[in-house]
Amino acid sequence: MGVIVGNMSANLFDDYFDYKAHHAHYRNVLHREGFRARIGKCDYLTSGQATAGQLLGVSLALMGMAFLIGGIIFYFRGVVILYIALITAVLAIFYSGPPLRLSYHGLGEFVIGLIFGPLNMIGTYYAACGAIDQTLIFISIPVGLFVMNIIYVHSMLDVVADKKTGKHTLAVSLDRPPVMLAVLFFILFLPFIIIGYGIWQGSLSVSHVALILTLPMAVGLFRMMAVFYKNPEQKFEPKPWMGFMHKWRQVEAIGTGWFMIRWFLARNLLVSVCLIGMVLSFIK
Repeated sequence: MGVIVGNMSANLFDDYFDYKAHHAHYRNVLHREGFRARIGKCDYLTSGQATAGQLLGVSLALMGMAFLIGGIIFYFRGVVILYIALITAVLAIFYSGPPLRLSYHGLGEFVIGLIFGPLNMIGTYYAACGAIDQTLIFISIPVGLFVMNIIYVHSMLDVVADKKTGKHTLAVSLDRPPVMLAVLFFILFLPFIIIGYGIWQGSLSVSHVALILTLPMAVGLFRMMAVFYKNPEQKFEPKPWMGFMHKWRQVEAIGTGWFMIRWFLARNLLVSVCLIGMVLSFIK
């Protein structure tokens, strides 16, 4: 529960700081100007359904709940949980919050990967077991990279819009498509190398080789991203191996299929790895 409300708080803080920095509506503006950009950031704010003050209040309340739950765990597990919670909170707030604005300086992808990979998994395991298992290294880092991959794919697709507004994502920092694709290759396929080494080294059971079932999704995503830079207008239709794509026809109808099919595939890759990993955790 603490992880869930903490995640909700971090997401809402990101919306709040983006809105205050006047970046919540820039995709809509650029889209109207003819730029290829995903639309629909902070609709509940830009439409007037909620105010920035209300959003800040909810964000603070959720963070307070997360710290309350963390305090209970701290009472039973000790100072390690406190360190993990504080590091996570600082990174989450300053992901887009001033003065650091890490996501505006090419560090957002790394921050997200660290929070939702090692920090999340090690913290959860320690809260439950009161110890840290080296097996977590060979699982949490790949998971963190696949989470990072979702954010990085997003920034690759929005690189023109982000340049236009001065948002310095990792993709903007790398600038050139061949370099961006090289980094994507590293993010997508390093997890499989880490898992393979974990099996060879004996920290992971041989059953974890089943995670190779997700490799076609990684290969397909890399290919689609490479095509995007050569022919951004080329359309792709969802295939069964890509996983579930919510309300696909509606997505196509509003013209965001080019973005969402890649984003869905990046998300489904992570979900598939986690689901297979959960099943394997019961196999010795």
